[in-house]
Amino acid sequence: MSESFPRLHARTRRFTLGVPRAFTVAPDGARIVFLRTKGGCDPVTCLWEFDVASGAERLIADPRVIAADEENLPPEERARRERSRESAGGIVAYSTDAAVTTAAFALSGGLYVVDLRTRSVRHLRTPGPVVDPRLSPTGVHVGYVTGGAFHIQDLEDEVDHTLARPESSEVTYGLAEFIAAEEMDRMRGYWWSPSGDAVLVERADESPVERWHIADPANPAKPATEQRYPAAGTPNAKVELFVLTLAGGRVPVPFDDEYLVNATWDDHGLSIITMTRDQRTMRLFDVDPETGTSSLVREDTDPAWLDVVTGVPAHLSDGSLVWVTSLDGGRRLVVGDQPVTPASLQVRDVVGVNGDTVLFRASGEPTEIALWAYKDGRITLVSPQDSGVYSGQTAGGTLVITGQTLDGEGAVTRVSHHGRHVGHITSHAERHGLDLRVSLIRAGERELATAVIFPSGHVPGSAKLPVLMDPYGGPHAQRVLAASGAYLTSQWFADQGFAVVVADGRGTPGRGPEFERAILHDLATPVLDDQVDALHGAAARFPDDLDLSRVGIRGWSFGGYLAALAVLRRPDVFHAAVAGAPVTDWRLYDTCYTERYLGQPSEGHYDASSLFADAEKLERPLLLIHGLADDNVVAAHTLRLSSALLAAGRPHSVLPLSGVTHMTPQEVVAENLLLLQVDFLNKALS
Repeated sequence: MSESFPRLHARTRRFTLGVPRAFTVAPDGARIVFLRTKGGCDPVTCLWEFDVASGAERLIADPRVIAADEENLPPEERARRERSRESAGGIVAYSTDAAVTTAAFALSGGLYVVDLRTRSVRHLRTPGPVVDPRLSPTGVHVGYVTGGAFHIQDLEDEVDHTLARPESSEVTYGLAEFIAAEEMDRMRGYWWSPSGDAVLVERADESPVERWHIADPANPAKPATEQRYPAAGTPNAKVELFVLTLAGGRVPVPFDDEYLVNATWDDHGLSIITMTRDQRTMRLFDVDPETGTSSLVREDTDPAWLDVVTGVPAHLSDGSLVWVTSLDGGRRLVVGDQPVTPASLQVRDVVGVNGDTVLFRASGEPTEIALWAYKDGRITLVSPQDSGVYSGQTAGGTLVITGQTLDGEGAVTRVSHHGRHVGHITSHAERHGLDLRVSLIRAGERELATAVIFPSGHVPGSAKLPVLMDPYGGPHAQRVLAASGAYLTSQWFADQGFAVVVADGRGTPGRGPEFERAILHDLATPVLDDQVDALHGAAARFPDDLDLSRVGIRGWSFGGYLAALAVLRRPDVFHAAVAGAPVTDWRLYDTCYTERYLGQPSEGHYDASSLFADAEKLERPLLLIHGLADDNVVAAHTLRLSSALLAAGRPHSVLPLSGVTHMTPQEVVAENLLLLQVDFLNKALS
């Protein structure tokens, strides 16, 4: 008997296991290093290499052969994986030297270096558990963090040197602070110089940040975990930068702004990006590593906020700056001081610069993300013409493109060399076995990108089905994409007898800055109005198939907030809700995310976007779900809303998940959560 979808969905970590990822192309284009598990249900990630000439793959490092204890992770590494939403185990990250002949990785707190030519793996001795090892470009040294101290080790004589020791238990050197990792997509805290003789290192002092305590009520003998959490309006960690030389030098690199967004150190010099606390001004500086003095290269401003775009700054071979900025209603690629993409093409990120070629992702149609290249004043579509979601890497004439379409099953990775297709890097992902019935439409007065999913056996017009809205609906994330993997859970819910509607309203990316900035100072009204608008637009498109007298809504994180908001404020439209890990009071969420949209709590925009004042309005079934170990959206959000509902005399259900974080990676929990939601919705909408 085959496994049920919920069980398979949980076991495969949402069908991500077995998919190749984290590609590094050698400078000559002859080899591609990547990560992948051996099977679609295997959670142990291995390091692999693809030979471009022969198309052959070879296993470089297998954690099971190394016999490392995957359960013995340092807490900093567990936190890093939670911030990056890493659900697999084994070798989940690696670095290489510039020549891509050596790789380094951490495994269960141990430091390992592998010669990619011979596949010989060395376990290097360290004074403590290792976090984020990174090879110098020359491959002579490897840097890493242990116990908050920044170390380097010489790979020839294996002598270890401590370049920076924390002055207290609240200080770390070389690690990204919580806000950088959670909200700015910066997972690193140090950057090697091209010559490998110096490192730019972040010093993060968390002593100003408020202490919170994450308890495990199911295990009262276990002490609560203390966490520094920068809630909106409260102090952030104090971040400083230093250039540390291998000879023992220490040069401060001062900056005045609140946030360190990113840093790069390439053949054209050392650069840093900083941003003010209100996120309306972003500055790019060139830094002299000898003195630490900086010079302003450019300053971007926006009356609402500025977006952090990964992959910049970068430089062409002649030193021309590669940047992304909002201009004339679009998010545009800038080379030098000139925009090189039209305002109609929304640039998502820069995935790489190779010589004079800039590889970037962008959307003309918001449900599609294509791969483009800029060179010599022209932009060229690199990914296939098929509608889909694509990414890639390039070097030495070799191009790796990973993409997913609505018609295909799972991601496909193609390799070409100087324009000639040479093969595929195999995916071992499990087949989901669903018959996708997804229609992408534009719904409502704002023509919102909307997906309507019917049961696989549904005959159009044969019956009106109860409706399940399945949004995220908030900024920084997009649900409606021309990619089959985006709808697997939604299709399973549809196969339980629902017409599922997924809509991206104002605030979601893909349609340009104006559409995203419509939620400024109000995270509730525009996003909820757009869900209602999309629902009615879908019903107008399929009038004989959607029963608007039975409408449920489910979501997680911001989607959970939106689900609870829907039944509290629009019970005339929504008849039941499942709210998973919802943000119920924005004062309890972090500084960078919340202040970007609502400003400081003293400015008066928080109450209108929070849920507590709406508690007495509840008249529909509401199920609240929350992991008690969640350190991102802490369980206090759900507990305080439940208390407000109880005080108002409003019945509701609460499902606490002991030991579960924001990701819910545990198989049994993930499987049963789907089943319990269906049961709740069936009863509520019957």
